[in-house]
Parts: sequence; structure tokens; C-alpha cells
Amino acid sequence: MSEQPPPTPPLSSQITPDWQVQIDLLATLLQSSTRAVVFSGAGISTESGIPDFRGPQGLWKTMKPIDFSDFVASEDVRRESWRRKFAGNDMATAQPNTGHYAVTALVKRSIVNTVITQNVDGLHQKAGIIDDVVIEIHGNANYATCLSCLRRYELAPLKVAFQIDAQVPYCVACGGMIKTATISFGQAMPEAALARAEYAASNCDLMLAVGSSLTVLPAAGLPQLARQQGAELIIINNETTPLDIIASLVIQRPIGVTLSAAVNQLGA
Repeated sequence: MSEQPPPTPPLSSQITPDWQVQIDLLATLLQSSTRAVVFSGAGISTESGIPDFRGPQGLWKTMKPIDFSDFVASEDVRRESWRRKFAGNDMATAQPNTGHYAVTALVKRSIVNTVITQNVDGLHQKAGIIDDVVIEIHGNANYATCLSCLRRYELAPLKVAFQIDAQVPYCVACGGMIKTATISFGQAMPEAALARAEYAASNCDLMLAVGSSLTVLPAAGLPQLARQQGAELIIINNETTPLDIIASLVIQRPIGVTLSAAVNQLGA
């Protein structure tokens, strides 16, 4: 966890008058909230150099994701999964951007009490939010676990061993399969995390959805649940989403600049 700087005031030349109107309304809604929840998707991390999955340039446009059932059934598939992991960009070196730090500022002001994230990069924690506040409903890509006994494994030694002879790692404690601590296609969602997320969505007075396509269920149902329970729903994303029609405010602008400007308007 890193010590966060204050959100950087955006250059006034970046913000057009109609964008400023949206920022003003965002700041007003945030100021009136005491039980806000942030729901973040891949779009908040693209400004940190982490590509998204479903966007026009998303990873899944060029690479078919590996299904969990295939991972479990085939050692060759497990080997390919690890090859991809170690050949790709190291997510652990990515750093939070102004969007993450703006969310941290909202947590420290006691406006936001929970951050639900679809992301597996750990950048909310790096930006200064404690683990207890963040609910990672799709897991975390910065370490691995045994699927049988849940023993945790750091990635660096696994990578060194894999690069020697491409041998698939197995648990030294129980012999079980080791997998990155992320939720793959076809893998069951973590029940405890999902239950916490549903409780937070049901009891918030404002849901701020940032950088999510809001198409991946059951996660995408959380902002809708919040709205059904009477919460304001704000969506900041670079593309339209299925929930735009029920949102209190939709902003299709850069996340970092938008959130930072709103936070700066809240004052000390």
C-alpha cells in the first residue's frame, strides 16, 4: 500500500463547459452521500497502462480466454495459462493513477465506505485503501493459490521455475493445482466476497460505477441492485452501458480527470 498524493487538479483547458456541468453535479451528489460505494472495472486502470479486456482494443479481441474447466482438465492448458501469465505485462509493476487516488480521497473523507472491484490488479490498495474496504469479486492476479488447500504462492519464484523447463507448478503441501488467484471463465465466484458486495450494494445511498462495461454477471447486477434499493447511480465510462438508462448521471469522459476535478471541488 502506497501513501497517496492528493488528486492532481486537472488543467482547466481540458474541461469543456458541458463537462464541467457534469463534474458539478457529480460533486454535488458525492457531497450529499454518506454511504457511497464505488464499483470499478478495467477502465479505471487503463490510465495505469493495464489494457482492458472487452473494449475495442481489449485483450480478448486477440486472445481467447482459458475456461476454468479446461484448466482443470488438461496439463497442457495449464502450461499455456502459465505461459501467457509470465509472457504478458507484469501487473505487479503498474502504479495507481489519479482515478485510483481520487477514490482513495473519497474513502478518507468517509463518503465512500466500500470499493467493489472487478479488477485483479490490486491498484486500489496500492493507492492507499486498506484491504478490508476493497472487495475483489474477480480475485487478484498478483499472487497464486492452490485450488485444493488454498496455500498462497508468490509469482516471482513460480516464474523463475517455469522459465527453466516450462513445468506446471503444483502445491508443495498437498500436490494440488496452483492457479493465479483470479476468477476465470467457468469458475465459481467467491461466495463470501459476492455476499459482502451484495450487502454493500443493498445498503448504499450512492453507487459510483467507473470504468465498467456493466455486462459481466453477476457483478454487473450490483449497480442495478443499488438503484433498485433507492441509491443514486452514477456511471463514468468511455462507452455506453446497459444501465445508462436507469442512471442518475452518465459521464463519458476520462475517469481520472473527472473524479479528480469532483474531489477537488469538495474542498478540504
